[in-house]
Amino acid sequence: MPKERYFDPDFYQLEVDLLWPRVWQMACRLEEIPRPNDFVEYEFLDQSVVVVRTEDLGVRAFQNACRHRGVQFVKGRGTCEDGFKCPFHGWCYGLDGKNTTVPRRKSFSEHNMEPDELDLVPVRCETWGGCAWINFDVDAPPVRQCFEPAATILDAWRVESMRTEQWYAARLPVNWKLAIEAFVEMYHVLVTHPQLDITGMRYTMRPGEPFDPTAFIEAEIEYLRVMCEGMDGMVHANDVTVAEGLRAMVLPNDPAEAVSIWNRALNDAVISFNRDRHADIPDINELDAQGWNDTFYQCFPHYFVLPMYSGASSYRFRPLGPEETLMEIWSLARLPQGEEPSPRAAPEAWPPNDSRWPPIPAQDFSNLPRQQKGLHAKGFEYMRLNERLEGHISNLQRTIDGFLAGLPYEQLLPALEKVNVAPFDKPILDLGF
Repeated sequence: MPKERYFDPDFYQLEVDLLWPRVWQMACRLEEIPRPNDFVEYEFLDQSVVVVRTEDLGVRAFQNACRHRGVQFVKGRGTCEDGFKCPFHGWCYGLDGKNTTVPRRKSFSEHNMEPDELDLVPVRCETWGGCAWINFDVDAPPVRQCFEPAATILDAWRVESMRTEQWYAARLPVNWKLAIEAFVEMYHVLVTHPQLDITGMRYTMRPGEPFDPTAFIEAEIEYLRVMCEGMDGMVHANDVTVAEGLRAMVLPNDPAEAVSIWNRALNDAVISFNRDRHADIPDINELDAQGWNDTFYQCFPHYFVLPMYSGASSYRFRPLGPEETLMEIWSLARLPQGEEPSPRAAPEAWPPNDSRWPPIPAQDFSNLPRQQKGLHAKGFEYMRLNERLEGHISNLQRTIDGFLAGLPYEQLLPALEKVNVAPFDKPILDLGF
């Protein structure tokens, strides 16, 4: 993987011009704009887009620029009961983007008052997975089609009903692709996350040692606890409590049978816990049966969902420049119906070495600035990818190349289907171009 892809200004500009205008971007979680007339601003590079809830709880999006002299008419998040009003000269717009007021209209020349040119410029906007998505390309396939097969699997996980418990942001001094690649392979886990060297391998038997069901259960519970505390919610604290309630289970001495019984019992207990409190949760055993129990799914290019039991983490990456990225992490949970939380304020972006980070992302962030600086070493030319353990990085980068080459969506969709899946230990694949 040539190192220039991660810092060269010309390559970065190619992505700005040819990749980002053609892909679906996660603009906000719908719980940020829960009521009619609520709006939120989505900033990306030099673009600002306003996403607004309509009366029927649909969404619309517009470029955040008054048609008079380009002033941004909103900042941040709020509610616009009477539409939008530019703070500079008072031009007004309805929630449908139609211009409703031009002060002193008769003082303008006729050619500056053409009705079709006074309305806000719309941006394509669709909803899926509990989020609003925008795309500057009117010819792009629908958002859900661009995210298959992850879309079907995450629909089965019912991620749209999950709500935010924590929301973090990191300002990382690294290229956006480098930030993403730190999370899509397992090769780094045993060195970067030493606590997972103890429990992440779950229970293992030494040669000649008999299977110990009690030790197996304790290792499983400890793994869940580490993932809960280390990620602040990828495994929800409720799931750890549910697992602890199964500690007295009697399992057979056959390892394969014991693992199967434990997994089904834990799934059943988590399902019962959530349904008893009227929280929406799928049949996790059914997901297991369909092979949809991986814990990591990508929505190309910049959004991930990591579902586990009754919790999930989701990530969003936004480039701020060739060597700077804004990464956000949401901890999501299944809440009882009617217990909708108040919308959370957008988080302060912490530096990667901030002491407030949960342990696991803190460990990942410790590597990234050092890697970005190391890429500038004169003697370093390219990354040497492990074809079996880091193949997803190659697949991801070559899909980006397809967009940079201007390939039609008929060629890009099959490639997207290969990168929108669990990335761990994926080999290098034939993308068709």
